[in-house]
Amino acid sequence: MKSSDHIRRIRFWLSIFIIGLFLSGVTAFPLQTELGWLVSFFHLSSLQPIAESTGLLPWLERVNEGLSATNTRYPFLAYGTDWLAFAHLVIAVVFIGPYIDPVRNKWIITFGLIACAGVIPLALIAGHIRGIPVGWRLIDCSFGIFGAVPLLLCRRLTAELEAGVDTPFSFAKS
Repeated sequence: MKSSDHIRRIRFWLSIFIIGLFLSGVTAFPLQTELGWLVSFFHLSSLQPIAESTGLLPWLERVNEGLSATNTRYPFLAYGTDWLAFAHLVIAVVFIGPYIDPVRNKWIITFGLIACAGVIPLALIAGHIRGIPVGWRLIDCSFGIFGAVPLLLCRRLTAELEAGVDTPFSFAKS
């Protein structure tokens, strides 16, 4: 594989990762509105019986009620979520470095993999302490796992690019 192919594939996978971080950040700002829409959707859709029987709808209603009550009485607490959203956006910007020069900025990919690995114990430990249902904690863990996939591909492609290795194996047809 030519170095230009490596760079194109690295940029493809980093774009996926950056878009995921960006969407995670942007959607953290209007949580109360989005959660209200989600609860309304389940109440008005044919999925309501499934959502109720699995415990998803009661959980979403509880979270929506807690978020609404908190935002009404203590709106300043949402400022913490705003900073969480901002952090996602800033971290997305950091990955522009390896997008531009993957070899020189390979440490950022390693940083991202460490962060993805850290999602799992955080979700399992803090989720347990905060009373988050197991299923929801596993969904949160999946963000670390799914985030690591494109970064692992980028890490491998960057190592091959750095070593100047030609390989017939390709990850993404562009």
